[in-house]
Amino acid sequence: MQTHFSLAALADSDTAQAEKILRACVHCGFCTATCPTYLLTGDELDSPRGRIYLIKDMLEHERPADARVARHLDRCLSCLSCMTHCPSGVHYMHLVDHARAHVEETYSRPVRERLLRNLLAFVLTRPGLLRLALRAVALVKPVVAPFERLMPASFAAMLALAPQSPAGAPLAPQIAPAKGVRKLRVALLAGCAQQAINPDIHAATLRLLTRFGVEVVVADGAGCCGALPHHLGKADESHEFARRNILAWTQEKDARGLDYVVVNTSGCGTSVKDYGFMFRDDAALAQKAAQISAMARDVSEILGEIGYAGQSATPSLRVAYHSACSLQHGQKIVREPVDLLTQAGFDVQLPPESHICCGSAGVYNVLQLELAGALRARKVENIESLSPQLIAAGNIGCMTQIGAGTRLPVVHTVELLDWASGGPRPSALRSFF
Repeated sequence: MQTHFSLAALADSDTAQAEKILRACVHCGFCTATCPTYLLTGDELDSPRGRIYLIKDMLEHERPADARVARHLDRCLSCLSCMTHCPSGVHYMHLVDHARAHVEETYSRPVRERLLRNLLAFVLTRPGLLRLALRAVALVKPVVAPFERLMPASFAAMLALAPQSPAGAPLAPQIAPAKGVRKLRVALLAGCAQQAINPDIHAATLRLLTRFGVEVVVADGAGCCGALPHHLGKADESHEFARRNILAWTQEKDARGLDYVVVNTSGCGTSVKDYGFMFRDDAALAQKAAQISAMARDVSEILGEIGYAGQSATPSLRVAYHSACSLQHGQKIVREPVDLLTQAGFDVQLPPESHICCGSAGVYNVLQLELAGALRARKVENIESLSPQLIAAGNIGCMTQIGAGTRLPVVHTVELLDWASGGPRPSALRSFF
């Protein structure tokens, strides 16, 4: 793609990166066939190619974003399926991230929309606050349920997605020693929303890793990865969360040593693996950020490295495995979770259209209700066509989104692997098996 940026514009590192990405696009249209929003709307501007033209026009002419640009960029899920299928290697993720930050900085959204986005970014990134909110929702949900149709759609959506019961205790800073001979020493990302929505995932991860010889550190000072505000275009907030993690993990690495940083929420993993790019121009953090990104691993990658062995103590259940977009497209991890679940004794099935997003995408399922609902219905239909007994996924957002559209139990991959190797039956399965 031919570009005409001014030298002044290219002096900005993010704009220079955007220009490089734009020049790689050859307009082939392969991305349109795999873009979830284009499949639903048929609107070229709701495809990666169409959004690329909007972004190019906005940045090249150095003008503020308008409602049209914001609308079509907001509809992008950042599922990154386009990147997996792009023959030219267009790094759409970095392009749309920069464009969203530009929209957030230059476009004044309607007040109600702005308040909702700010509320989501503030509450979801703070586990303690989110935990209080979930407890309040659990109390009021039965009372307000009959009046759901009278509520604002976004509020009703948040009620529907909230877990049925209040969450348990947060993940405290700690060192969980390895059982037997220590093979690795890793830091586990504590994260934010997952701590409050489903703390069982962290508990299962700690049991699973330590059982197979991994010492796990939950570093003091590390928390939210920054992905949620990042995808809302709130670059300063997301970078501050990332900076805290980089410093906390670097301190732990320098003091007592770390082999890896382990992430069990794939959306967070994609962000942590991008810290090096995010801080490439920061003289104080560039090297540390690059080191942390190089150390970041999804939990399935770690289990594949150290070797996993199930004890065949679980029933041979038919499992539909949902591959989160952030795992298969963002991190290019496809086979590892399937192989691990198969080794654990489960009958693993992959649904049709497994490359298409479920519609979760952080807070997309609250901000883009119609599109997210259509994608969930499509995903659930494809999964249920397999007649599975349960659904496994490696991302809390996908689990919440899909779980709101099916009666099948939805569990995290590590919960099943923990169960199969001697851990407790996942709580989501106790009333089923």
